Amino acid sequence: MENNFKMVAKTLFGFEELLAKELRDLGAQDVKIGVRNVSFVGDKGFMYKANLGLRTAIKILKPIKTFRVNSEQDLYNRIYKMSWENFLSENGSLAVDATVHSNVFKHSKYIALKTKDAIVDKFRDTKGTRPNVDLRFPDLKINVHIDKQLCTVSLDSSGESLHRRGYKTATNIAPISEVLAAGLIMLSGWDGQSDFIDPMCGSGTILIEAAMIACNIPPNLMRKEFAFERWQDWDVDLFEKIEESLLKKTRDFHHKMIGYDKSPSAIRKANDNIRNANLDDFIKVKHEDFFKTRKAGDEHLHMVFNPPYGERLDIDMEEFYANIGATLKHGYPGTNAWFITSNLEALKHIGLRPSRKIKLFNAKLESRLVKYEMYAGSKKAKKQ
Repeated sequence: MENNFKMVAKTLFGFEELLAKELRDLGAQDVKIGVRNVSFVGDKGFMYKANLGLRTAIKILKPIKTFRVNSEQDLYNRIYKMSWENFLSENGSLAVDATVHSNVFKHSKYIALKTKDAIVDKFRDTKGTRPNVDLRFPDLKINVHIDKQLCTVSLDSSGESLHRRGYKTATNIAPISEVLAAGLIMLSGWDGQSDFIDPMCGSGTILIEAAMIACNIPPNLMRKEFAFERWQDWDVDLFEKIEESLLKKTRDFHHKMIGYDKSPSAIRKANDNIRNANLDDFIKVKHEDFFKTRKAGDEHLHMVFNPPYGERLDIDMEEFYANIGATLKHGYPGTNAWFITSNLEALKHIGLRPSRKIKLFNAKLESRLVKYEMYAGSKKAKKQ
C-alpha cells in the first residue's frame, strides 16, 4: 500500500464511464471520474498495466506536485524549488507540455517554456550543467496543468498518445483514432459473442479494435516505447511480468469478423494493418459496396462503422444516408447497427428511428453514435 500513488488517465469526452470501468476491471483503487479524465490509485506495476491494457485512455499521468500560482514568476519559483534530481539527471533530456484554463495565464506554450527554464536553471545552478530539451524522445516528459490558479505538475508515463497502438502503417483520409474506435465498440455493447461487420471499414481500425476486445488482447502490446521506460526507476522485469499476466487472459473468438469497402486501396491498407496486428486469422476484408450487399445467414449480427462525413468526400449526403437506411432495412434483418456521424442533418434521411443516440466528439466535431435495431420479421412480432 505504501508504494501506491495517484494517477490520472486522460480520455475523450463521453468515454469517462467506460475508462472508469476498465480501470476497476484492471484492479485500480479509488477510481474517480472527471471531465475527459479519470483519477485512480495504484503502484508502479499498475501504471505499467494501465498503459498496456487500457483501450480508452490517451495518456497516464503521475502527478508529483500541486500548488497555487499567482504569476509566471511565482510558477518559475515553485518549479525551481522542486527536487528534479529525483526524476532526471543533468545529462538527461526533457520535454514540457502545458494545458491552461485560466484568466491569469493565457498562453500554454509560455507556461511550458517557463517550466522548462526553471528546471534547467536549477540543474545549472546546482550541478554546473543542464539537461537538454528533446521534444521527440525525452528521458522525462513533464505535463503542467493550470486550472484557474491551481497548478498540477505531472510526469507523463505514456509519452506518445496511447491511441498510437503500433499496428497502423497505412491509413486513409481522416482515419478514425484507435481510442475512439475502441470506445465506440465498447459503447455498442460488443461482447465477442456474435458475428461482427464493419461495412465501410477504411483502413481497418474498427475491425482490429473489435477483434482485440473479443480476444481480450491488450491494446498497446505492439507499441515501440512508453515514456516510463526512460525513467530512473524503470523495472524491466516487473514490466515483463505484467505483460505476461495480461497475455494469459486472452481468449478465443469463434465467430466471423468481416469488413467491406468499395475502395481497393482501402482494402489493401486494411489487410496490411490487420496483418501487422497479427489478426488475419480472425478478420476478413472484401472489396464490396455495402449498398449492394445483404446479410449472410440468420444469426445475430453486430455492426459498427464510421461512414464518410462530407468533409472528406464529394458525395450527395442525403442520398448516401438514405441508402444506409434502405440497405439496413432490406438487407440486414437481425442486426444491431451502430455508427458515428458528425453530419446531424444527414441523419434525418436515414428513414429509420434510432433506439439510442450518444453525444461524442470525433476530434473537434460534435458527433452522435446512433443505434438501429433491425428485427428479423416485424418489430411487433418480435415483441410478442
